[in-house]
Amino acid sequence: MSFSYYGELCTEVYDLTKKIGQSFNGDIEYYQARLKSCKGRILEAMVGSGRVIIPLLESGLLVDGVDYSLEMLESCRRHCDARGLSPILIQADLKVLDLPNQYEAIIIPAGSFQLIEQRAEAIEVLRRLYDHLESGGRLLLDLFLPGEDYNSSNVGKWDGTATFHCPNGDIITMEGKCVEADLFFNQYKVDYLKYEKWRAGELIQTELQRFALRWYGVEEFKFILESIGFADVTISADFEFGNPPTHGKQQFVYEAVRK
Repeated sequence: MSFSYYGELCTEVYDLTKKIGQSFNGDIEYYQARLKSCKGRILEAMVGSGRVIIPLLESGLLVDGVDYSLEMLESCRRHCDARGLSPILIQADLKVLDLPNQYEAIIIPAGSFQLIEQRAEAIEVLRRLYDHLESGGRLLLDLFLPGEDYNSSNVGKWDGTATFHCPNGDIITMEGKCVEADLFFNQYKVDYLKYEKWRAGELIQTELQRFALRWYGVEEFKFILESIGFADVTISADFEFGNPPTHGKQQFVYEAVRK
């Protein structure tokens, strides 16, 4: 599987932990500020259930959304309907993306680009996004580096259970197991996430997710963008535009322009 697929239980957990408009380290405010001058269409790739797109829509921006997961898109659509919003939401695989519109800006928040497991496929996605930008259009996305808790010695080990309480009283438990890790040479890690839904003490639903993450060096990713044709690549740390990165624990926001 090239992309981390978000099924029904995973989407429920996502909705519980990444609520609409919930900003992580100022990411929503950053994207709002960087996009506020846009007059044309914006695309949020890997839109998820709407945490970011809905505040952007409510601020008056014209934003479409695309995601691989039908469950996530259905959740996003429900959240939009509840707020009287009706954006264009598209189910598509980014590496074969072929939309009728070109965009003034394309964004991928929350490190979601790193869910593209294979490096070659990730580069193809960037090419597709480049082709969907207007001349002078901008790509904005944020990335992170692995923390000290990511360790190849964890392969084959379950790393504990998290519990999530649903509004109707159901409980979802999630357990993760690292099955592959090559952090320093190939720069990726794969977990299996096991979800179980419980109702009144009875197990009623299970789901297994392959969850892959790939990392890029700060300058490496800038080089990749430039090799595709992007220009004027700016790297900012911790959602402060123009603030240069100084250490690996920061989040790195890239802004690049289609020539």
